[in-house]
Amino acid sequence: MRVSVLMVAPKQEPLVESAQAGLEARASNIPMSATRMPAGVEIDPSFAAVPLGMAFARGAALDDASHAAIAAAAAAPATSEAFVVRAFVESDHPDEIPAERDGQPLFADPAIAPYITCGGSAPVGTNATVATKLNVAGLAAKGLDGNGVAVAIMDTGINLAHLQTKLGFTPALDVANSWRPSGSTTQPGQHPVNHGTMCAYDALIAAPKATLLDFPILANPSPGGSVVGETISTALLGFSQLLAFWAVAFTPGGAPRFKALASNNSWGVFHPSWDFPAGHPGRFIDNPNHPFHIIVSTLVRSGADVIFAAGNCGAQCADGRCQGRTTQAIMGSSAHPDVLTLAGCDTNDQRVGYSSQGPSIAGMFQQKPDITAYTHFGGSEAFGPGSPDSGTSAACPVAAGCVAALRTSAKAKPATMPPAQLFKALKQTARRPAGAGWNSDMGFGIIDPMAAAANLGL
Repeated sequence: MRVSVLMVAPKQEPLVESAQAGLEARASNIPMSATRMPAGVEIDPSFAAVPLGMAFARGAALDDASHAAIAAAAAAPATSEAFVVRAFVESDHPDEIPAERDGQPLFADPAIAPYITCGGSAPVGTNATVATKLNVAGLAAKGLDGNGVAVAIMDTGINLAHLQTKLGFTPALDVANSWRPSGSTTQPGQHPVNHGTMCAYDALIAAPKATLLDFPILANPSPGGSVVGETISTALLGFSQLLAFWAVAFTPGGAPRFKALASNNSWGVFHPSWDFPAGHPGRFIDNPNHPFHIIVSTLVRSGADVIFAAGNCGAQCADGRCQGRTTQAIMGSSAHPDVLTLAGCDTNDQRVGYSSQGPSIAGMFQQKPDITAYTHFGGSEAFGPGSPDSGTSAACPVAAGCVAALRTSAKAKPATMPPAQLFKALKQTARRPAGAGWNSDMGFGIIDPMAAAANLGL
């Protein structure tokens, strides 16, 4: 059995060059003959190496200096001491996948997929209903409309023409700072109408003047032709590129292109069988030391707001890919302590039955979801006339738009108001249909951006 893995390798010039090529959107072909790799490991030469900054030590706590080193390495790979490469190993059985080769750790590269479900159910309300519930008019009166804030849609890609038709205005799209996977010939903003277009539409409800960044991490086939979506390796590449952009944009003394950056992630792993077996030290869904989680944490610590969907494995209406597993269903980066994790409710403030419930998978942060936002409403019609924007996939960008709206204020600069502070205000001010405190269905309650703005003095 040939297994796709992510391997952390020490610094070598071919890996530095590969990472630099990826940063510059050049073809990244790692020369096998010039690269030192353990026996039994076949690296993917077309996968751009991802710099991890300092020497990687599994299990070691990363301090602020470590995260700063990763951010710096993303912008200048020559300074990195460790790199992530995609590789393949042979294993007779899933339980026998090696944890390392010659001391170099191996991590899972599981399939990931968009969180869309219950497509046959009719919409409940429309995007206008959502705008009213969020008091978007009140936000706009305060100047909180997303102007000058970047929203990265980490998904299947954006179709700008469809957005223009449905929104009635031309959204801002930063083509130069968007990203394309290696081999992709589709330009940013020109991807087929799909899940990513829905997410972009929903983010613009609360932040119509935000600037979109198109990061189609789910647009290309996975190694081996996966039928369920991309794998975490492509997400890792996308996040590394986003981190490099952010690090350069906010270099001390430089002129920042954007006031803030929000990253929307309406995707994840539906079932543990997509990952390495339980107990493997390289697993993704319950392992805080997976390289992808480290990149996420670094992006947050550099001041970016990272928002994830909780998933669609709720007890009452679980997606079929959940395989009936509805407990500990919030997994992977959706259970990361540094991100804002979204459950979903309809425009009548009722939790939707497919919204994954907490607590999270053992080994990750337990008190997820954080808050709830609106889903299953009529809006983008990305999946055809009359189709709802659904799943926690829609709730996630609705919240990302609220974050972008709040970040419009000069008082909400990431340097003075880190993501943790903004997320805390959103949790403190969320409306609580089920009473005070956190609960496993809706977290701390339904998002209320106007209340959060008042809390933060915006």
